[in-house]
Amino acid sequence: MKISAYGVAKMLSNWDDGPGPAHRRLSDRLTLLVLDGRLALGATVPSERELAATLGISRTTVGAAYGTLVRNNYLSTQERSRATVRLPAGQRVADPAERATTTADLSFAAPQAPGEILHSSFAAALEQLPRHFERHGYDRYGIAELRDAIASWYQRRGLATSRDQILVTNGAQHALALLARTLLAPRDRVVIEHPTYPHAITTLLDRKAVLVPVGMTSDGWDVAQLRAAARTAKLAFLIPDFQNPTGLLLSVDGRERLKLACPTIVDETLTDLWLDSPPPPPYAVHHPAAISIGSVSKSIWGGLRIGWIRATPALLERVNQQRPAIDLGTAVVEQLATANLLDNKLTHRTDAIDQLRLQRDTLQQALHDALPQLEVSTPTGGVSIWAAFPAAISSRLAATAPDHGLTLAAGPRFGIGGAFERHLRLPFTLPPDRLLDAVGKLARTVEAIAGGSVGTHRPLDIA
Repeated sequence: MKISAYGVAKMLSNWDDGPGPAHRRLSDRLTLLVLDGRLALGATVPSERELAATLGISRTTVGAAYGTLVRNNYLSTQERSRATVRLPAGQRVADPAERATTTADLSFAAPQAPGEILHSSFAAALEQLPRHFERHGYDRYGIAELRDAIASWYQRRGLATSRDQILVTNGAQHALALLARTLLAPRDRVVIEHPTYPHAITTLLDRKAVLVPVGMTSDGWDVAQLRAAARTAKLAFLIPDFQNPTGLLLSVDGRERLKLACPTIVDETLTDLWLDSPPPPPYAVHHPAAISIGSVSKSIWGGLRIGWIRATPALLERVNQQRPAIDLGTAVVEQLATANLLDNKLTHRTDAIDQLRLQRDTLQQALHDALPQLEVSTPTGGVSIWAAFPAAISSRLAATAPDHGLTLAAGPRFGIGGAFERHLRLPFTLPPDRLLDAVGKLARTVEAIAGGSVGTHRPLDIA
């Protein structure tokens, strides 16, 4: 596979921002594109001449940058052929157990599993399972028990909901993919918050949508700009509850005023993780046509791949018609276990919330002590802090951090066009002692950046 010079330039975006020689800034950003998986292994990169012409820089600069990648074994060269992307010998993706003991992983914003609660819920599910044996097991809407439990979850939050308004999915990401497949055609415009969840960006781009980013303000949502952008859009995607990655919460007044002219999907995956006070009633209370998606990946465990769509029965029927091209339904045992968790109101547990609150405060204080130059938010819920450096160094930090036993998600992953080079999303899902260790490693990484070091490590995933 060949990657065009235009495609590389688009991924590089504002690579030239920051200190140091141009060739080093370029090699740093190219390295990060490999580590993030955006430059696929085995792909051929554009020639020095092509990339230099596209970026409007000298061929010497591109040649020096490519040379650095060759020396660090991120590019493989052969006579009379173009360089191809590779990883250094011995590099591999560590399994989660290994990574947990060898690095501080701040790329995943995922709480630890509540083992005892999960075990009890699955034990109950296994007892309930035999009554489903007479059915074929391919229910694209989901089992009645779980749809009723999800409807009750909405009703407890003040939104009247019935079983026929719920379709069960394999997580919120799957829900968004099904909706995008149903509602979007190539080149349709989709309004998104900026920044937003990276996998939502990927899902929408996979449908060849044109993303229309509307920047978040320091106070939250720019209602006027969102309304204006939505007038010519086919869809909008919002995260009103503890927005990922900023942690911001849309107020009651904001929910009332934020009525958009296009269909609106709201992601409520983080709703139950309020740390200081409950969030306002659901967005759909004010805008009944809104499409809600959610899951238990953050409130319970990422390994429990259960999500849902709440929408009109007519829209769910359209989604149901699209679904066989992707999958044939959701595992029954996992659905029964999730129904038990929701019926027993275990998605907001006092012990888990107290622990998250302690971890948030620990991370915030540690950042203040070790990196006072950081602008640090104080989220009232969710699982992460959105921090900003004085300089545009996020990608260089992510590339260098593995050399110091740390894994980071660079700020540009949460936007388009290379935005958010000053920002990092820093989850507070690790225990306090490991958060303190991670901040120490982050501080050392910042020092290494100041000293000109370059990281040479593995690709990462983001949750």
